[in-house]
Amino acid sequence: MPTLELDPDEPLHVLVPTPGIGTAIEGLSPRVHAHHVDADEGPATGAATQAQIWVPRTSGAVIPDNGFLEALPRLRLVQLLSAGAEKFIGRLPDGVVLCNARGAHTLATAEWVVTATLAAQRGIPFFVREQDAGRWSFTTHRSLVGARVLVIGAGDIGRRIGRMLAGFDVELTYVARTARDGVRSTADLPELLPHADVVILIVPVTEETRGMVDATFLAAMPDGALLVNAARGVVVDTDALVAELTSGRLRAALDVTDPEPLPAGHPLWTAPGLLLTPHTAGEVPQTGERSTATVVDQLGRILAGEPLVNVVDRY
Repeated sequence: MPTLELDPDEPLHVLVPTPGIGTAIEGLSPRVHAHHVDADEGPATGAATQAQIWVPRTSGAVIPDNGFLEALPRLRLVQLLSAGAEKFIGRLPDGVVLCNARGAHTLATAEWVVTATLAAQRGIPFFVREQDAGRWSFTTHRSLVGARVLVIGAGDIGRRIGRMLAGFDVELTYVARTARDGVRSTADLPELLPHADVVILIVPVTEETRGMVDATFLAAMPDGALLVNAARGVVVDTDALVAELTSGRLRAALDVTDPEPLPAGHPLWTAPGLLLTPHTAGEVPQTGERSTATVVDQLGRILAGEPLVNVVDRY
């Protein structure tokens, strides 16, 4: 892993999205100078132009097309507050390291997956609608206990999902791009999908995963199966999923969509068998604290001359 080699007497200028993060990192050392900036408002000015580190905001962060990066000639590191890094990979200047916040959103996202899966299996969305209508509608729904579950994505969040699901005695199979001990390859999906009661998506966005869940993928899932997406909306072909939901053959629980935010009148709003949340899987009261801790830990490593962690892409 790379280190950020800086003169030990050199001030460390950091662009931060919130005053709270700035206060936290300035407590590490008198060398650290935090500058609260909004990248969307234009290039940094004054001492902020000397920043070696940029921490973008956590929600909807992108590289703005307003000269922001060009005004930071000393930039060496972009430290994200999210696990997803697809909007930054391959788009930073030479010599700039990209790190994500791996682990900061793991617990909350895994918790959402288990919550959504259990709610969808037991018909909770149906019963909530019936409660709103004042109807006592006794029906029997599916169970999560003993279900055959594919978790596509065997990283930090995927593994945590597996541990949380263990109490339901599910028949769990991990799937990733490359097969390894205890993990099947995505090349095996045509064999695995027809036997899955629940398919959970928790993959990063890459050329291989973009549009991975297409009409063929969905057609391979058995009747009544549940698709759970806590990855990114572009992993799923929205039109193909709408077709399966509208037919009533499959069900889904989505925290992410394509497009996003979901516009008014989009067919997903009224698709049957769908539990939908607005990209909130990683958002709990502790999220800000965990994200800030990620930045503080990384800055502590830099000050101590230790290797960076959670490196996504090096240039």
